[in-house]
Amino acid sequence: MAVRSFCTTNISTQHHGYAAKFHVSSSLSLTNSHMWSSTTARNSKNKCAQSLVNTVVLPSISSTPLESLHRGNWIKLICGASFEDVVDIRNLSLVYTLAGVDCIDCAADASVVSAVNEGIEAARDIVCLRRPWVMISVNDDKDLHFRKAEFDPEDCPADCSRPCESVCPANAISFQGKSTLGISYNTEAPRVLKDGVITERCYGCGRCLPVCPYDKIREVTYVRDAITTADLIKRNDVDAMEIHTSGRQSTLFKELWSALGDSVGNLRLIALDGRPMSGDIGRGATKESIGFAVQLAKAKERPPGFLQLAGGTNAHTIDGLKKEGLFQTTITEYSHDDTSTISSSDSSHALISGIAYGGYARKIVGRVLRSMQSQHGGSASVEDHPEHLLMALKEALALVGPVKCL
Repeated sequence: MAVRSFCTTNISTQHHGYAAKFHVSSSLSLTNSHMWSSTTARNSKNKCAQSLVNTVVLPSISSTPLESLHRGNWIKLICGASFEDVVDIRNLSLVYTLAGVDCIDCAADASVVSAVNEGIEAARDIVCLRRPWVMISVNDDKDLHFRKAEFDPEDCPADCSRPCESVCPANAISFQGKSTLGISYNTEAPRVLKDGVITERCYGCGRCLPVCPYDKIREVTYVRDAITTADLIKRNDVDAMEIHTSGRQSTLFKELWSALGDSVGNLRLIALDGRPMSGDIGRGATKESIGFAVQLAKAKERPPGFLQLAGGTNAHTIDGLKKEGLFQTTITEYSHDDTSTISSSDSSHALISGIAYGGYARKIVGRVLRSMQSQHGGSASVEDHPEHLLMALKEALALVGPVKCL
């Protein structure tokens, strides 16, 4: 159920006061009529979406994200530290909220965070669900997560086979030069695909860089502004933050932390991230991720706090963890021989508290979203097309379900 607050203002009753009151009243009447019509249409669409969603089994909504961390069935959706296509982000957030993720990680950008929260609330309008945490990703120095590809399409030879376009997993390179159907998110401007890199869709995977036969593509790196990030956290619709930092030095981390100031007091969770790996390039992509988990499990001194497996994760990750005896296994259960280095506060929760899915999660649902947008326009909302919502949700549940033990 959506809760909205309305602010009323007092209007002067002096000589033009009645006219002012009349116009305000008329405006409110028209607005309320329009709102009623829009709300009725939205409720009708939600009921249609609800009827289809009810045909699939959704995860239990009783556990909080923190409880999921303790149990070892925490799941995070990674939208991407540099992925800023707000239409896709909203739809991904809606689908994966319905699927039962505990957290949605996104770029530290105000419009992106708003898109995530709108997707979450749209999902909760369809089914009564607990709200996943919203996490933003920031960096303190040059990092592969925070880069964009860039090139001048005018420099591309006419006979180039354009391997960059086919290798891009985000459909972020276009040579079509035309407007898509519909309008941009929260604007009246047409969404225009210009030749070259579609900046908001590029998340810096780097796959286009080595395949360009003419070496025309370059990378552009950036660092998120700490003051802007602090203001974003204070909006109260951000629950967590992931900091991408290097373990080789601490100076830049300290500078970032100092600049964030007291804003970090608004957060429920702060995470540190490692190097990027992609899980959407095949079955073998998760082997390195599983291997790291095994090494971590055998280590005598482990990092404090909750440990999440991320990078190279895909549909085969859970099977790999089960094979190694690491799926939802507590530290004391795994460490039969020596528990002397394990603190009592860490011994009861799962050794691997959860999994974060990024490129693979976006890929499997993205296929459905691309199909929907080709039929209904680039700015289509997935809940307005229940048949595509159901297809997307089934894809998401196939990934989330094994972790949530559906």
